[in-house]
Amino acid sequence: MSERNKATHPATGDATPGDPASRAGIRESSGSDTGAGETREVTTEAQAGVGSVTDTNASASAAAVTRVFGIRHHGPGSARSLRHALEEFRPDAILIEGPADADPLVGFVAADTMAPPVALLAYVPDSPARAAFWPFAVFSPEWQAMRYGVEHAVPVRFCDLPATNVLGADDDARGGGSDPLAALASAAGYDDAERWWDAVVESVPDSAAFEAIIEAMAALREDAPHSAAGTTTLTTDAPPHLGPPAPVDTDAPGQVSVSPVDTDAPGQVSVLPVDDPDADEKHSATTGFGPAAADRPDAAIAPLIVDHHTLVREAHMRQVMRQVLKGGAKRLAVVCGAWHAPALAEPLGPAAPDMRLLKGLPKTKAALTWVPWTHSRLAAGSGYGAGVTSPGWYHHLFTETARPVARWLTKVAGVLRSHDLPVSSAHIIEAVRLADTLAALRGRPLPGLSEVTEAVRAVMCGGDETVLRLVIDELVVGETLGGVPDDTPTVPLAADLRARCKTLRLKQEALARTVDLDLRKERDVERSHLLHRLRLLGIGWGTPTTGDVRSTGTFRETWMLRWEPEFEVRIVEAAVWGTTLRTAAETKILDTASRDDVTVTALADALEMALLADLGGATEGLIRRLEAAAALDHDVTHLLGALPGLTRTLRYGDVRGTDTKALAHVADGLLVRICAGLPGAVTGLDTDAAQALRTQIDAAHTAISTRDDEHSSTEWLATLQRIADRDDVHGAIAGRAVRLLCDAERIDDADSARRLAAALSVGNTPAAKAAWIDGFLGGRGLLLVHDRELLRRIDEWLRELHEDQFVATLPLLRRTFGSFESGERRAISQALRDTGSAPTTSDSLTAVDPIRGQLALRAATAILGAAG
Repeated sequence: MSERNKATHPATGDATPGDPASRAGIRESSGSDTGAGETREVTTEAQAGVGSVTDTNASASAAAVTRVFGIRHHGPGSARSLRHALEEFRPDAILIEGPADADPLVGFVAADTMAPPVALLAYVPDSPARAAFWPFAVFSPEWQAMRYGVEHAVPVRFCDLPATNVLGADDDARGGGSDPLAALASAAGYDDAERWWDAVVESVPDSAAFEAIIEAMAALREDAPHSAAGTTTLTTDAPPHLGPPAPVDTDAPGQVSVSPVDTDAPGQVSVLPVDDPDADEKHSATTGFGPAAADRPDAAIAPLIVDHHTLVREAHMRQVMRQVLKGGAKRLAVVCGAWHAPALAEPLGPAAPDMRLLKGLPKTKAALTWVPWTHSRLAAGSGYGAGVTSPGWYHHLFTETARPVARWLTKVAGVLRSHDLPVSSAHIIEAVRLADTLAALRGRPLPGLSEVTEAVRAVMCGGDETVLRLVIDELVVGETLGGVPDDTPTVPLAADLRARCKTLRLKQEALARTVDLDLRKERDVERSHLLHRLRLLGIGWGTPTTGDVRSTGTFRETWMLRWEPEFEVRIVEAAVWGTTLRTAAETKILDTASRDDVTVTALADALEMALLADLGGATEGLIRRLEAAAALDHDVTHLLGALPGLTRTLRYGDVRGTDTKALAHVADGLLVRICAGLPGAVTGLDTDAAQALRTQIDAAHTAISTRDDEHSSTEWLATLQRIADRDDVHGAIAGRAVRLLCDAERIDDADSARRLAAALSVGNTPAAKAAWIDGFLGGRGLLLVHDRELLRRIDEWLRELHEDQFVATLPLLRRTFGSFESGERRAISQALRDTGSAPTTSDSLTAVDPIRGQLALRAATAILGAAG
């Protein structure tokens, strides 16, 4: 670092330059191009505090004045300082670091319904999964620059590489996670670059800081090596943001690259920067709890490299600057990441070297739009690489200029009180005092997030990290969802979703909330249809869950709703299926059903989803496909797997008013084939296969019982009877068939006792006997509690086993009895203690008292009559 740069370096604690140019916070250049990354002395005009930037090939721009503002993306101090600097400079053109082909979208910033956080979304129309985001918050300097432009009628343009080049680049290339400010923070005695930046810039917003930032960045770039073309294509810029080093450019405000995903899982978004397992620890260090930065292995200062991708981007920025100056701009303001500032503040010089760098860049088609974003998605810990560890805190700092610490701690008290934690006004007062004291001891002009967090931990949380986590999640990070105007360019499918949400009064919110739908109401039925259609399209806005309202009917649905920003990409992906949610869902589900490898079970599930989503245009085609697949499928297990879904569909269809006659015909056909093939499919099975088939038999039995169709029930029970009467069936299935027949009263207790005795006879092995008992009981421990004869028989069999036989059957017995509830096991033990193993005789039974029985019947009749 040169002596001149050291003298003006903000990390050294020395005063910044005293000339008017430095006080104005600018970097002015003139002369010939000296190459990216080099530092040159500049001439300034002391009276006006401005200089000139002269292109040797364009003498017409000799009188133009350019100011380069090196900012920290998503920094409230930088945003406030930039706004003041723009008011002082009064530019007639503004360039902002961002995709150059997003210029037509700047006008939407002036809309009343445009509410940050929002993001620019760029995607490839033919492959929407390939996308990138550029998020902005209200405290982002770029956003404030755009707001200044639209409020003062100043043209605003983006100057970074267009999205067509960003999306056309190779996603697999990974850049280094170098941190340009780590060296500056270390020189100032800070072990945390984030904290250093907060201390010298964010806490003391001043437009004069921009000159010092450029001087510091120029000094760092002097010694930084330049990588060869192609060796690395992505970079992490300054000012740095602690968190996982993103494989995309985090200085282009929070650019997020989304890689292509498997087309078999439509709607799935793969975000590249999520591969850092230490993201949470890094996030913790910047929010005031967790391991200190100096204790982390990643705290070492990485070597700084000006990679080829950075040089290309800066070449494009200079080209756009030349175009604007050539177009007549006289007072040009350039807002960019601090790492780029020296390269843009230097004399632009001839355009030929930059043109050579930009020649042959990969390109692809790209569409751009605005989409809502959330504060949590700005956090580095979320994996999106935007680099903001405390967006809620930054939003507060930017919007609350009067007594921000006291107002913040008041909000903290509100959050803790909402969780029924005792926090008084005295807690707030003492926390404010402690935060101010900590700031004074550390030489800070104002308390920062670390001081405020420590005060909250000590005073309001009593040192409880769990309670502190509530504050971090709800306030420091926060969960605010932005909004965009309805006329924002988008795909027709997204427009249809907005219209449906407005009609049904469903609000997209970042915070999770539970919604109970009563399917007897028309609006709630339509809401259910909407949420099911979105699930079919891979947009998981709603997740079915269990509600707090207890109901045994089928007229109620409970959903957990939570809107995620990446759903915007999935909507674009789903747009290939249709222009409305109904047509898109119908087309997609029919396309899935038409595949050659689709199973009967998958078709049954698809048909169930189609009825739940009210996709009448797809129902008939799915039924035909299901009939054809079932006719060709000879695997009984596939048919058994499809039957429960069809039965549920029949049941729900009646509630929703859906015509299910054709579906009932399919279900009847499946049952006929199951009843014909099941007796032959239960032979020759090993234990695992028998257990799996028993599970399917249970599900089918429940489904048939739920349907309550006499013919279907008769055919099914007759099939179970044939299975129970055979000797070559695995005990797990034979025992379960006997149990189901006994429950359906097709066989009496005496018959089931006879079958149990036969199963436990000498001719069977201990393992076969244990399997039969497991099938017969099947997790129903209450049978042994109430049927003492059954308990006696099993107890006698167990006591007669030899030691080696008992050891052999113990694993299966443990699984059988381990499936019982703890209360059931205690009741069984109590029954054994009370009765022992002696057989129960008729003499020991209590005689029936007719008089007491009549009293009980009268009471039951009165209760039932009152209930009716």
